Amino acid sequence: MRPLLFLDVDGPLNPFQAKPSKRPDGYLTYRIWTSVTPAPMPGRRKPLRVWLKPSHGEDLLALPYELVWATTWTHEANQKIGPELGLPALPVIAWPEQRQGADGLHWKTRAIVEFAAGRPFAWVDDELTETDRVWVMRQHGEALLHWVDPRLGLRAADFETLRAWAGKLDE
Repeated sequence: MRPLLFLDVDGPLNPFQAKPSKRPDGYLTYRIWTSVTPAPMPGRRKPLRVWLKPSHGEDLLALPYELVWATTWTHEANQKIGPELGLPALPVIAWPEQRQGADGLHWKTRAIVEFAAGRPFAWVDDELTETDRVWVMRQHGEALLHWVDPRLGLRAADFETLRAWAGKLDE
């Protein structure tokens, strides 16, 4: 059974903290309405500006992982992000109602470990801390928590790190 790869959208796939005037190389601009940004009406906000790199879909599918959305986009990731990257529908983590971390943990951490149910996993996110790493190592064991710079998104070196870590599991 392949390890799981938990994917956050904003940060790893959408480098939302890049300078607004400089879209990163290889990325395309999408304007996306989400449940957080309702359909246009007078006085409503604009759709989200999302930068996605279409080749990331192939890159992700080439990794030796089972992909899972671990994002606040929840099911909308399958509807609005995945198709732009050429990804099939992926499992989605159901988040707890209360989105607050405890003891310095990110609010996603416990739900991700619960979803993994003992399986090895990698998690790419722009909000990971050493506290999350230590807690996951103690509570779960075999995992890679990989921080991605939200100004740059996933890069070739990140894919290599993910590939190498999964390769070590086979040894």
